[in-house]
Parts: sequence; C-alpha cells; structure tokens
Amino acid sequence: MPEINLLSQSTIDKIAAGEVVERPLNVVKELTENAIDAGASAITAEIKDGGISLIRVTDNGCGIEKDQLKKAFLRHATSKITSIEDLNHTESLGFRGEALSSIAAVSQVEVITKTKQELTGIRYAISGGQEEDLEEIGAPSGTTFLVRNLFFNTPVRKKFLKQPQTEGGYVSDMMEHLALSHPDISIKFINNGQVRFHTSGNGDLKEIIYRIYGRETTDTLIPFSFQDKSFQVSGFLGKPQLNRSNRNFETYFVNGRYVKNDIITRAVEEGYRAYLMQHKFPFFVLHFTMSPSSVDVNVHPAKMEIRILQENRFFDILSLAVSKCMKEQELIPSIKLMEESDSRPVIKSTPEPFEVQRTSLLREESEAYAAHGKADNQPVAAADIEFPSEPKVADFLQKMAFNRVIGGSCEDSAGENEGIHANVIKADQHILVEKPTQLNFFEEKFLSANAREEYRILGQLFDTYWLIAFRDKLLIMDQHAAHEKVKYERLLKELREKTISSQMINPPVVVSLTGKEEELLVEFTEYFSALGFEIEEFGGGSYAIRSIPSDLYGCNEKSFFMEILDELSENPIKGNPEVILQKLASMACKAAVKGNQLLSCQEVQALIDELLTLENPYHCPHGRPTIISMSKYEIEKKFKRIV
Repeated sequence: MPEINLLSQSTIDKIAAGEVVERPLNVVKELTENAIDAGASAITAEIKDGGISLIRVTDNGCGIEKDQLKKAFLRHATSKITSIEDLNHTESLGFRGEALSSIAAVSQVEVITKTKQELTGIRYAISGGQEEDLEEIGAPSGTTFLVRNLFFNTPVRKKFLKQPQTEGGYVSDMMEHLALSHPDISIKFINNGQVRFHTSGNGDLKEIIYRIYGRETTDTLIPFSFQDKSFQVSGFLGKPQLNRSNRNFETYFVNGRYVKNDIITRAVEEGYRAYLMQHKFPFFVLHFTMSPSSVDVNVHPAKMEIRILQENRFFDILSLAVSKCMKEQELIPSIKLMEESDSRPVIKSTPEPFEVQRTSLLREESEAYAAHGKADNQPVAAADIEFPSEPKVADFLQKMAFNRVIGGSCEDSAGENEGIHANVIKADQHILVEKPTQLNFFEEKFLSANAREEYRILGQLFDTYWLIAFRDKLLIMDQHAAHEKVKYERLLKELREKTISSQMINPPVVVSLTGKEEELLVEFTEYFSALGFEIEEFGGGSYAIRSIPSDLYGCNEKSFFMEILDELSENPIKGNPEVILQKLASMACKAAVKGNQLLSCQEVQALIDELLTLENPYHCPHGRPTIISMSKYEIEKKFKRIV
C-alpha cells in the first residue's frame, strides 16, 4: 500500500485556492465585494494584461484594523459570520473567509489600509502565502489591494488562462454587473490605462444602463416594480423589440448579489413568452429583495448560484407580474422617419440579381395578387400573375401548386414503396402525409445549363418556398437557404482570391458594446477586416461601422452585426484563420433574403442561375437543404392514379 503523506500548508493553500481563484475575474470579484461589505461609497478597479500582471482595487470603506490585518489572510477567517446559524440571515456578499488566503497563495499581494480612527495606515506584503513586509505608512482612509503576477508559482494553472484581452473581457463583464447591482456606489473601471466606465453613484439605475448599454437600449426600457409578501422586485424590462439571440442580457440581483437561478430566468421569460419569437431572449435588469432566510446562497464556492424557498409559488407570481406589465404597455414599435428615407449616397457596384427592378416588379405582383383575392398561406401561381412570356401551367401541376404540403416522418429510401403508404393520415381532411425526399442530383441534374429550358417556375408557397416543375418531378426551393448559399460561396471565393469588396455606409452605423462584446470585437477584428468590415472605435464603448461586405449591403447592418457578436459570445469559434473566416462568413450570410418575403419570378430565375455556378448548391452553409423534390410517381400515388 502506498505511504500516506501529510501535505504541507503551502501545498494545501495552493490546492484550496483553485476552488476560489480560477482566473483574474475571481480575484476582482472577491476584492470588490469585500469593498462593498466594508461600506465603500466609491470603488476603483484597475487591471493590466487582463488582470494577469496587475489588479488594483481601491475603496473608501471602513478599512482593516492594524491588529486584524494578518488574521484576514488566514483561511476561513471572516468578519461576516461566526457560526453556521449565521448563514440563515447573512446579508453580506462574502462570508466564507477563503478569498484573501486563496489570492495570496497564488500571487504577490500588497495591501494598504487605514481606518478612519487611525492617524496612519499600514502596508502589508505577502507573496505565495509567505509574509514579506509589514510597515506603517501614510494613507487615506479605506483599503487598496494590489495583486501582481497571478499564478506566478503555479505555472500549470497560468498556462490554462486565455489571452489577456479575453480575460479582460470577463473582468469587464463582471464590473458592469457590479455597477448595475449597486447604483448607489460610484464605480470606476480601468483597463490597460483606459477608463472603461465611471458611474456617479447617485442611485439612478437607468443612468448605469445608459453608460453600459447606450442610449438606444435605454430608450426602450419599461420601469417595473412589484411587491409580494415574500419578495419585492424593481428595475427595468426591455421592450420586445430589444430582444437578443442569447441570455447574456438577462441580468438580475438578489439582495445586491449578481446570481444565476433557473427559476428567475424561466419566470421572466414566461412573462415575455407571448411577445418574443422562438429562440429570442429579453433584455432586463431587475433587483430582488428577499428575506435572507428564504434564500440559500451557500450553494457553490463562487456564490453565483442560489436556491429559493417555495420555487413554484415564486415562479407563478413573478411570471404573472411580468406578463401584466407587458400587457399594460403600448408595444407598437416606432419607426424613425430618418430610417424610412435613406439619405446615404448610392455607390455603384456589380448589382445583385435581386436588386434589379425590385420595386416595380413587387408592385405589379402585389396588385395581381390582391386582384385575385388569394387568402393567406396560399401559393401564388404563375398562371394567375401572368409573368411575361410565362406559359399556362397544366391543370394537374396547378392543382399541386395550390395543395397544402404537410410534413410527416422521413422514410428510408430502401423502404420507399412501404413508406408511401405507411405515413400518417390526417383524419379530418383525408390527406396522406409524406415528407418529400432530398433530390438525388447524381441521377437528374436540375441545376445544369442543359436543364435550364426544361423547368418551369410555378409560383411561391407561404411567401418562402418556390414550386418548380422539372421533368417528372415537383421541386420545392427554400428561397432563404438558396440565397444564403449563394452569398456564402461568393463571399468565400472573394476571400480566397483576395478580391472582396466593401460598401461604404454614410452616415456610419454606431453600435454600443458591452465590455464582453468589445473584447470579442478586438479578438476577431482582423477577421472582420478580411471580410470587408471597416469598424472604428467611437469612444465610450461605442464603435462606428463604416463599411460592410458589398454582398451584405441593404441588410439591417446594426441588427445583423449584433447577431454575429451574440453568436460569437454563445458559441466561441476556434481553429486556423480559414476555419474562423468560414464561420464568420456563414454568420454574415444570415443577411440573405428571408422567408415570408415576396420575390418576383424573374428574381427567382436569377437565383437559380446563381446556384448553377456553385460547387455545392444543394445545402445552405448550416447544412439545411436548399431544394427538395416530389416525384410524379409519388404524386400520382396520392391521387390514387396508381394503385
């Protein structure tokens, strides 16, 4: 049996530090929370190199008594609690007593502190858990912590830190949440010598939101407050138009502590459920006040997770309160006149096939569509619109164009005959249900120059799918997936050949970014430039988009750029430059023409011609098929022409 050894105190401290200090973010969080617990009304946090080389946190709080300073760096030494029973009503942010000892075990720490009663302060230096210096000095009231060379004595842990700009992004995100959690405290954050933000501490939460998220976000806020016998909540809800693609903008605090809790998240999202599209998430900043005895904050060492008593009741009350608040609002989005009349000069470039005579064609088709009185969700038949030189469609195919296609379960190609009769039947309409199969292009080449004269465009279904007759098949093309593929391959080709062109935007589009979004932009700035974006810093966390890839001109530049940042935040991409550029190009091509958008027959013809030039025209960049087919045999089986 191996011999059992007792670990040294230094080794024990370094191992224990790993539970509390994983990256610079944790150090800044622990020190700033201690400053808040010390009653500070002003806190300054500064980092360099993402906090790896230097972290400085200064406050004007109560300070630490001279005879208590050494004790503060011992493990499980705390002024917040004295026994386990105190956890039932603790109101401080910190209480474990592990922070200072853990930080000192893996860095070089210097603390300067003075209480209001003392005439002089004291400076204490400790490195790797070993005391180095203790002396009296002149100092203002309060405490300053300087943490240098984080993980200098644990190189393995240091090796797993991310790039300084990424680590700095984590700290910036945390400091923003800290400012939002305590509007009554003036908080300054400095990153590599630059002041990122500085709040006044006047208690106005809306001012903090303005400084962090910008004016446009602040203009769409709805004040929200609610009180129940077990809790009260106040803050701001974003209007539905302020939705985002991830949960990074769902911010809430419980008794001043920034936390994560599934019950709170799901309750607020349930209140928004009738106002947001699927996979979209609201913006909100909420402060909850609860009895400490009804909240368990001792769930995780990082104190980020909490448990709430009577969760089901809490969920019902909060979701109903949010829903009621939304119902009371006038939620019709306002459109600015400046956005309706585009004053930007038109810079001529190679026109897209979908840009040619778009306005006149859409007007003609809309009038023809209205004249025939088509109901919603019915296809527009070519025979009804009378496109120039468009022949009349055979009765059989025209009926198929008007038929509603209902999806069912996929069948393996090996069981094709059984699958035709094995699918579900919709009882009330007696319509056989079958999901069409992907076209086998190795047998029949629809997208070829030779076949161009053999297909007929029948019409548009649900303003999204195009019905095309080709030989003995009915083809169904997804206009968004097809256009997205065209844009994607065109963009990649220009990247490979270094011929990518940009379209200037005048005036430039200004976006306000959070610290985390800003770090993402800095991390991927060379890739954005390679794609044709020209983005300049505008000051105060804002950036000006001055140009975009020509293929993306005409989209909602701001919305689509923020969606790219959201996806980068939610799903970080790694790999060589080519992989990253391909991923960014895939995100960018979401600006393609959308579903539920009326196109003309000529535009669809141009789209098919564009698909002809692609290496792989059959799937969009995300793997969805661009075209599916139903054979004449399958259709005739449905109509019982074949027994």
